[in-house]
Amino acid sequence: MKFVFIAKHRAIWPVAWLCDALGVSRSGFHAWLNRSPSARSRSDEELGGKVKASFMASDRTYGARRVWRDLLSDGADCGLHQIERLTRLQGLRARPPYYLLEGGLIVGIR
Repeated sequence: MKFVFIAKHRAIWPVAWLCDALGVSRSGFHAWLNRSPSARSRSDEELGGKVKASFMASDRTYGARRVWRDLLSDGADCGLHQIERLTRLQGLRARPPYYLLEGGLIVGIR
């Protein structure tokens, strides 16, 4: 989080000042800045698109567990907790079922 703050505010203040104030090294900041994305972030980015596609294909009714099962059937290598985390990060929430009422009686679930 410190490096993100420095990257955000380096146009306003010198990097050396920010690094000194936050107690990090300048070389550490520049190494972080030039580092390629981690394997987890690359995997999350690829899987995030599949999660969203599965969720939208279900007409926004699938929760994380059903999305996970859908992805497993498609051959994706993923875990339930990873899918839960990705759905939460993307703000995907399944719609609750609604009931058709006629005269105060439930006649069907859509």
